[in-house]
Amino acid sequence: MSATHVLLELAGNVVLLLWGLHMVQSGLTRAFGADLRHILGAGLRNRWSAFLAGLGVTTLLQSSTATGLMAAGFSATGLMPLAPALAVMLGANVGTALIVQLLSFDVAPLVPVLLVTGFVAFRRGGRTRTRGLGRAALGLGLMLLSLQLLVAAVERSAEVPGLRSLLGLLTADPLVALALAAVLTWAAHSSVAVVLLVASLAGGQVIGVEAALAMVAGANLGSAVNPVLEGPGGNPAARRLAVGNLLNRLAGCALLLAALDPAVRLLGGWTDPARLVADAHVAFNLLMALLFIGILPWIAAGLSRLFPDRVTAVDPGAPQYLDPAALRAPHVAIANAAREAMRMADTVEAMLRGTLEVLRTDDRRVLDQVRAMDDVLDRLHAAIKRYLTQISLEDLDEQDARRASDVLTLTINLEHVGDIIDRNLMDLAAKKMRRRLRFSEEGAAEIAGLLERLIETGRLAAAVFVSGDARSARALLKEKEVVRTLEARAIEAHVARLRAGRMESQETSTLHLDILRDLRRINAHLASAAYPVLDPLGELRSSRLKEADGGLAAVAAPDSRPETGPSPGGAL
Repeated sequence: MSATHVLLELAGNVVLLLWGLHMVQSGLTRAFGADLRHILGAGLRNRWSAFLAGLGVTTLLQSSTATGLMAAGFSATGLMPLAPALAVMLGANVGTALIVQLLSFDVAPLVPVLLVTGFVAFRRGGRTRTRGLGRAALGLGLMLLSLQLLVAAVERSAEVPGLRSLLGLLTADPLVALALAAVLTWAAHSSVAVVLLVASLAGGQVIGVEAALAMVAGANLGSAVNPVLEGPGGNPAARRLAVGNLLNRLAGCALLLAALDPAVRLLGGWTDPARLVADAHVAFNLLMALLFIGILPWIAAGLSRLFPDRVTAVDPGAPQYLDPAALRAPHVAIANAAREAMRMADTVEAMLRGTLEVLRTDDRRVLDQVRAMDDVLDRLHAAIKRYLTQISLEDLDEQDARRASDVLTLTINLEHVGDIIDRNLMDLAAKKMRRRLRFSEEGAAEIAGLLERLIETGRLAAAVFVSGDARSARALLKEKEVVRTLEARAIEAHVARLRAGRMESQETSTLHLDILRDLRRINAHLASAAYPVLDPLGELRSSRLKEADGGLAAVAAPDSRPETGPSPGGAL
């Protein structure tokens, strides 16, 4: 058998092991993801509870990387101080060592049972948790199968002198062996797979005890490299946890290399080299946990000074007033959501002003800024909606429930206004730029006048929403008829220019009419802020239909929707 064939077989078995590990992790995450996050979050009381939480979650997920991502998420949002987060990582490292310990036993009879059981549960399971557990069982079966194949491949490698010589050369120097294992772990994203490979090589007498111990340390180091290299690049503070874990691994590798000769003499008579690797992996991580868990507060303080929080500009799409603590007092929470809705109203005003400038100047930079504001509206709307739905319905009285509905309706309408500006008006403006079109002076003045009126309408709508003043609400609702009249006059004037053969009007006719239509739609959404004020006063007609000849006949109007109030999905 050639060395190339054996290397390909080893690589294929390692890939099968990695895929099985991925299936176990994803299956358990789908089955118990929320529960595991709860367990991890509950372990924040102190360093020891955080250590145990990290150990338990990692043993279930079979991935310290997944646990590290959860801990990094808690730490980045301020829910977990850095010292307990570092303790979670110490526990996660011990958890991966326990996984290797369990997989190192001879559990070959379980392979068919796990594969069959997992397949049936995955294909026949009606619940997400059942399918997740079936996926995990399939993955575990594949892992155990790959280990059997890996051991067999390593035994066959002993028959290839060239391969044995190559591995002996690569692992002759402990530092090189450590670096080799670190690179393999970095590439495979799994210390479990690499340590099991090392155990197979040691069990097959392909590498010696010294190389095996060095490679165990290297695998631990490699598992800490990926989070540092692939971590977030924005705020340096987000790297604290990954760098702290890497420093812990580096210190462990340095200690092991320094004590390697005594360790080899002590363990040289170990009868089972494969078991030696698994035990050494557990011992390494337990020793690191014992050495560092007591000084984690000082390490956390040093990392905080080394990676300070970066002061960044305020994110306009991030909510500022949605305090989770206020959810216990519904009226306060609803007031917070209303304040956030006013930020949406300010953003809509800025978008309308930007639209006016874009149509006047054909400035692509302003067009891009207006489009970006729609993303801000979408994020604020989603945050407000999510916040309001977290309020318990049992805690709401009739007045609070109505106000919450009004806030949500306003945000929906403002989000719709943003969509009209982004997807309609900005598209029309971009088409105008591409074709180098110009409105007639009269047409441009008509559009500008309507936009300026909409800006004032938006301000009035915000005032009505905040004050609940009936007189302002009546004035706001009248804007629907005023704008409809202005639109009709603008269309008549535009048609007159077309009849007169005005070249600018002919070239921009479709654009002009589409913009007028969209401005009327925007006005209707803004005017809907009057409905919650006027409806309880009985000042809204029940319908825009009237009785005629014993039946109902529609009143001639371009927009024949009821005036009773906004529908759940929109303004009209």
